[in-house]
Amino acid sequence: MKTTNTGSATYEGLGKSGKGLVSTGSGALSAQPYGFQTRFEDEPGTNPEELIAAAHASCFTMALSFKLAEEGFENGTVTTSAEVTLEKDGDGFTVTKSALATKGKVAGLAQDRFEELAADAKANCPISKLLDAEITLKTAFEG
Repeated sequence: MKTTNTGSATYEGLGKSGKGLVSTGSGALSAQPYGFQTRFEDEPGTNPEELIAAAHASCFTMALSFKLAEEGFENGTVTTSAEVTLEKDGDGFTVTKSALATKGKVAGLAQDRFEELAADAKANCPISKLLDAEITLKTAFEG
């Protein structure tokens, strides 16, 4: 199975004074504001690291849910938060870490098995893999 999903962003103005809008192809996010002020100050809106954190938390949680289902469990709850760290790196910035914190409630499952399945889900969720994946880029420019 193969799926392709889309997202888009526009940034009007340049640098710190610019303002952007980000959307998802599904419409779940539509023209949500982002920019320097939403990333480094307290202006309402989102930022790339927050979106990565949400993507990583949701992907990992779904992967763990499927691992639990493969073990024969039918009911339960898994809740995960992700904290993505952005640090100054020379003249720019680098995402240095994504820290996942998960809680599970599955009747009849031993804690050590939950931890094993969580470690497997962390290693194999597509967003975890993406953080080390090959990235390709196509560009177009009008001057």
